[in-house]
Amino acid sequence: MELHFTGDVTSILEGLKLIEENLSIQLSDDGYPIHVVKQDGHLHVMNHNGQGEICFEKPIHFFRGLGLFLEHYRKENEFDLSEEPRFEMSGVMLDASRNAVPTVSDVEKLLQRMAVMGLDTLMLYTEDTYEVKEHPYFGYMRGRYSTEELKACDDYASKLGIEMIPCIQSLGHLREALKWNYASTFKDTDDILLVDEPGTYQFLENCIRAASEPFRTKRIHIGMDETFQLGLGKYLEKHGYENHIDIMNRHLQKVVSITEKYGLKPMIWSDMYFPLFSEDSKYRDENGKIREDILATIPDVELVYWNYYRKEQEVYEKDFQHHKQLGRNAIFAGGAWTWNGIVPNYGKAIVTTEAAMAASKKEGIKEVFVTLWGDNGAETPFSTSLPILQLFAEHTYQKEVTLEHTAERYAFCGEGNFDDFMVLKRLDETPGVMKDNMNSSMTSKVLLYQDILIGLYDENSKGLSLGEHYEKLVSEIEKAKHNNPKWESLFDFYEQLARVLSVKAEIGIKIKEVYEKKDYEQMRSILSKLDWIQTNVDQLRQKHRRVWFESYKPFGWEVLDIRYGGVIIRIDSVKYRIQEWLEGRISAIEELEEERLRHDGPWEIVEGLVGGNVYHRIVTAGNFSL
Repeated sequence: MELHFTGDVTSILEGLKLIEENLSIQLSDDGYPIHVVKQDGHLHVMNHNGQGEICFEKPIHFFRGLGLFLEHYRKENEFDLSEEPRFEMSGVMLDASRNAVPTVSDVEKLLQRMAVMGLDTLMLYTEDTYEVKEHPYFGYMRGRYSTEELKACDDYASKLGIEMIPCIQSLGHLREALKWNYASTFKDTDDILLVDEPGTYQFLENCIRAASEPFRTKRIHIGMDETFQLGLGKYLEKHGYENHIDIMNRHLQKVVSITEKYGLKPMIWSDMYFPLFSEDSKYRDENGKIREDILATIPDVELVYWNYYRKEQEVYEKDFQHHKQLGRNAIFAGGAWTWNGIVPNYGKAIVTTEAAMAASKKEGIKEVFVTLWGDNGAETPFSTSLPILQLFAEHTYQKEVTLEHTAERYAFCGEGNFDDFMVLKRLDETPGVMKDNMNSSMTSKVLLYQDILIGLYDENSKGLSLGEHYEKLVSEIEKAKHNNPKWESLFDFYEQLARVLSVKAEIGIKIKEVYEKKDYEQMRSILSKLDWIQTNVDQLRQKHRRVWFESYKPFGWEVLDIRYGGVIIRIDSVKYRIQEWLEGRISAIEELEEERLRHDGPWEIVEGLVGGNVYHRIVTAGNFSL
């Protein structure tokens, strides 16, 4: 469609040129006329008597408005739409540290979709995946971004009205950065920096300068979450025991002095202050208020409250109120649940988002963003997050939001069928798993990687008919693949995952049953199934590889090659062990003589899930790396 824009086009013209191909539009003096008006207030989009108009306050509102215009123009001749932004900032945090590092090109594609959705902020979460010239081993062979790459992303985002904010760590979550010898003098534990050590602050100054330099913004996220072992490593040896919050505050003050030196405005994850919130907290005075001397030690930082676990709106409301006791309005971080294993957990993402966004609006929260973590290998493609980004976007511009409305918008902004994407959650949300997978079962991951002879999750999945469940899913995902040509390779990957699991999910259970019956004939027939699994797991690896290299740098794929390779090669040994038994060279298969127990790892302490864990705890009960 050819369009001709008139009016206040200065701030949006460069961005228009970036997204015209993606939106199938072309700028032309002979195109359909749309008048552009920059003004304070709500977003207004209309088409009347052959003339379009988009009124906006910020450039990001214009790009959302353009999407609304095009979407409605294709369905109706005349329309008049108004939206009121509910938040001053609404954005995305993209994990580039847990194995997968999105390419600059893929970041640009995400920025285009964010612009049309109306999301105005992007944080790249980089623990060690950014260049720090003083420390060549920082991010070595991990796909780190160069300064030039980050600057290119920021330039691109700026043209679309999107602010990019560096998001790093300055205390914990630094295991990959601190594993090299250069860091031996300033680490407390394997993943936490040594507080009060001069070398620590020189290192952090180098990092903060390098992380912030490519970006226009003066905001920076400096992390500091989940430092549970702070002060219990080398610090304890040097200084003795000290209260966790006291160490944190002193360290934070020193880091803030560095950010002030560079004119930066820092934010941190707020969980370090959660001990202050409990009613029996020793940090409260006789009137039940947080003590003034404690409040005085908290530096001037913005607090980011992260929670993507609860479906009760009142939980979020109460926590927002707790943050106000610290004299500040929290920034809220929700989650798209891209880190559940191999498959997005849409059920949990939707119910937690609905509760959190309702609470955010009620409590007057001004800034929100959605996290796209990639825990334990980033096996779930980040593109699966787009339906949840759409939900966040709709909550940003609407008081009330329905999934039906979100699906309509996603058909335009994400070029995908919302309901078809929701089918993917059933790869994990299987029989035996609670509704919406609130306890985060990683069913597909544990069944793909678990060893066929060891069968650590066989007792968990026994009697659930999971093979039949996955067999039905194959045809449903195949249908979804044909409905979503833009996402063919993504659905092709998940179709193959369902196909593999339709046989592999219960093969270990079957082998043990046949072995115990001493049914040699049936055991021989199982060997051909093992050949089929081996071939199809390799095909799954190749389909996953295609999806990976469409979006990410090559670094990190070697980890998944090794994981898939482990499944494939272990099947060789499974066949060898069975053949040895069938031919009488061994009298027993010891792995099958062992009683099967329910997996008793940390994920299995609750009901309503088949299983979940990190890779090395799925594949063996032994020591994987020591």
